[in-house]
Amino acid sequence: MKYIKNIFFLFSLLIVSITNGQITAGHLTCEMNENPLAINTNQPRLSWQLVSKENNVSQSAYQILVASSEEKLKKDNGDIWNSGKVISTKNLQIDFGESSLKNETKYFWKVKVWNQDGVASGWSSPASFRIAPFVKDLNPIWIGAITKADSHLPEGRNYHTATFNKEKKASLINAADSLSRRSIMIRKPFEVKKEIKEAVVYISGLGHYELTINGKKIGNSEFAPLWTDYDKTVNYNTYELNASQLQKGENVIGVLLGNGMYNTLAERYSKFYVSFGPPTLFFKMKVIYKDGSSAIIKSDESWKYSKSPITYNSIFGGEDYNANLEQKGWNNKGFNDSNWKKVVVQEAPKGILRAQTASPIIVQKQYEVKEAKELKPNFYIFNMGQNLSGFPTIKVKGKKGQTVRVWVGESLNEDGTVGQGKTGKPYYYDYTLKGEGIEEWRPNFSYYGYQYVQIENINYKEDKDKNLPTLVDLKSNFIYNSSGEAGTFECSNDIFNKTHWLINNAIKSNFQSVFTDCPQREKLGWIEEIHLNGPGLFFNYNLESFIPATMQNISDSQRDNGLIPTIVPEYVVFGGDFTDSPEWGVTGVILPWMYYEYYGDVSLLENYYPVMKKYVDYLGTKATGHIVSHGLGDWYDYGTHAAGYSKNSPIALSATSHYFYGASLLAKAAKLLNKTEDIAKYETLTSEIKKAFNDKFFNAETKQYGTGSQFSNAVPIFMDIVEPQYKQAVMQNLLADIKAKGDRLTTGDVGNRYLFQTLAQNGENETMYKMNNHYDAPGYGFQIKFGLTTLTEQWDPRKGNSWNHFMMGQIEEWFYKSLVGIVPDVENPGFKHFFIQPELVGDMTFAKADYQSIYGKIASSWEKKDGRLILKVEIPVNTTATIKMPVKKNAVIKVNGNILSDSKNVLKVLDNEEKPSFVLGSGIYVLECAL
Repeated sequence: MKYIKNIFFLFSLLIVSITNGQITAGHLTCEMNENPLAINTNQPRLSWQLVSKENNVSQSAYQILVASSEEKLKKDNGDIWNSGKVISTKNLQIDFGESSLKNETKYFWKVKVWNQDGVASGWSSPASFRIAPFVKDLNPIWIGAITKADSHLPEGRNYHTATFNKEKKASLINAADSLSRRSIMIRKPFEVKKEIKEAVVYISGLGHYELTINGKKIGNSEFAPLWTDYDKTVNYNTYELNASQLQKGENVIGVLLGNGMYNTLAERYSKFYVSFGPPTLFFKMKVIYKDGSSAIIKSDESWKYSKSPITYNSIFGGEDYNANLEQKGWNNKGFNDSNWKKVVVQEAPKGILRAQTASPIIVQKQYEVKEAKELKPNFYIFNMGQNLSGFPTIKVKGKKGQTVRVWVGESLNEDGTVGQGKTGKPYYYDYTLKGEGIEEWRPNFSYYGYQYVQIENINYKEDKDKNLPTLVDLKSNFIYNSSGEAGTFECSNDIFNKTHWLINNAIKSNFQSVFTDCPQREKLGWIEEIHLNGPGLFFNYNLESFIPATMQNISDSQRDNGLIPTIVPEYVVFGGDFTDSPEWGVTGVILPWMYYEYYGDVSLLENYYPVMKKYVDYLGTKATGHIVSHGLGDWYDYGTHAAGYSKNSPIALSATSHYFYGASLLAKAAKLLNKTEDIAKYETLTSEIKKAFNDKFFNAETKQYGTGSQFSNAVPIFMDIVEPQYKQAVMQNLLADIKAKGDRLTTGDVGNRYLFQTLAQNGENETMYKMNNHYDAPGYGFQIKFGLTTLTEQWDPRKGNSWNHFMMGQIEEWFYKSLVGIVPDVENPGFKHFFIQPELVGDMTFAKADYQSIYGKIASSWEKKDGRLILKVEIPVNTTATIKMPVKKNAVIKVNGNILSDSKNVLKVLDNEEKPSFVLGSGIYVLECAL
């Protein structure tokens, strides 16, 4: 009997272990980041993803433990917070449920969950988060080589290079070695006397810095900290050091400082000359010993500095390095710094010091030389095979004092040399050799957009001319934000595959501290690109922490009168429409909504509602009878005219439609946030703008808007401005214009998204297919045929300046939403529920994509095979999806081999849809039917 009981007990354990495997929690995040080192709130939100091998799995409850140490967490001791079992299906953005957490403190947490049948999972793997210090706790002291007062740097943001006073510029060039702009090295020795538990560094070096401890670089960031409006916000970075990075006895902190956007230069190429002050450093390190005591090392007047071997560094002009000025071991112990000077305590930047929560820029890829061409003796052109944002790494050998000048550019001149005429010149790197074997160097504080490298007066690999230095090796470093990629896309159409590749190479090139327009000529954050390409950006990249940083920049740049400028941060004031254009400024209203739609996080709507409201109110002050008439309009619209201001469509139509769009989203936000006084106000305003727009721009006889252009008719359809009884007629006029243009577009930077989505959302995906499936301009195929590796500023790259712009990349939204059919549900934001509704177009035989949503992986893959359609879908745990099959209503559909009506996996069949539609829970499914 005892034997039987033991067998029964073991069998029960086996059953429990199997059922426990139904659901597990992983990918734990705090404030949308994994194991963040700096959380700017004492009430953080916790999230996790759920995984199961079974179908139709959901969460019914959870329990969270938060502990003050890993040891306590391992023992299931949630001494900070034990939520207990909470009956809830929610697994994202769970509010921390106890008293406020302590600043500068690290916490550890884990979670277990119960599935829909009440069966518990095991505990998740542990995760952690660290609460950032208050600014008053940091008590920042800023140090450098020279005070702002003594530097005589310019004040204000109106120093545009084109109008900069020549005499003033010349005097500044003569002072090129001035400490106002020179890269400096700063060092500080300190003692460690006891065994260390942990050490945490808080640092901001402006414009940019490189931090070393005992000669080794800390972190892998490039161009840290991320750019901000330094008069409003200054980012600092947080690093955790382990015991191996510090040693008992003497240790040395070394910091290299460069200019960045904080302190631009007037010499060589410069888009503008603006300065917030000379290079400056804030540093604090808190060392906690195992005996519980602690020590603070911070920036103050006891640190020392010296000029660095970087003799010139400009974010726009390049970088020079003289290896003969190196001071070996300067950032390590035992170095004699008696000739170094004491730093000065500088005026602090005006901006509020905030922990950087967005991901850093890092070197993501390296490219070898694809082709080397000796244009003339000892004059080489190197094709690196990929246009990108970044800088080269060179290995050279030669005599002391010889200089290698490296020119970079994204195109070649007719004579085969590197061209910079359209992207800002002169831009180059100078490296002066020390003459000690093979020397390797790469820039620290400047990057450019380029594919080609030009180096003169060198040998290449072989020492043919003993009087010249020899280039031993050359690599190209591709830098972009490390937030990570969220999606993949592939299909049977070669143009679309290469288009996806082109666009994403351009996005990555411009995915820097901010989304820039181009990585060479301007490097500025023209913000219309973010909302017009928004869905494509969200599908392709993890923007959970990047978009909040963008909104902080937008908020910082908003003027007192409510104006949101076209570029953010607004480092230079261009004036007129190039500062104030509604299609650009409305990003501050649209972006919080997109964030909510894709991540289910209402925080940006809550935090930036005043920004949204102030901007809509500002547009109201610019309106006459609710008509807004200023701005750039449909920028770079296509035609025989030169690209620039909207030519095909009225600027007032564009401006007023975006005023309407902003007001309608603000009204929605007021309703969502229960801003009772604002709901009626902005719903009324939206209606009044709509009426004024239709009265002004709609011709009831012709059923056309404005000039009858594609932009004029597409925008009111997309934004739901057109009255329902006229919608079909306006749509037909739009289609007629497209056909008359040979199935080609005439929209621009602003209008492309509205045109594409108007077609996609109104059953005209075949028209979209025809419009983009060709090798002519305007079209992506022309750029592919041209041999480019990034999307360019104009459809015909020969007419444009930059060959690395993503502003025309709006087709990404169509790839994901239409071709593979992954569509968010606005009623259930964050993909809690979503749609899979692919479109079969043209002669395409397959399309597939996946998207790492905040709930987990969503996948859609369809294929035509032997007269049948095979659709494979993946739905994350704790979500549901409505499948809309692109076949006839009466088609016989199988779900995982079973007839739809007999399938136990189907939660609901929707009878009132035009296409076969049904709801599935989580899992992996294969759906089949005859075509």
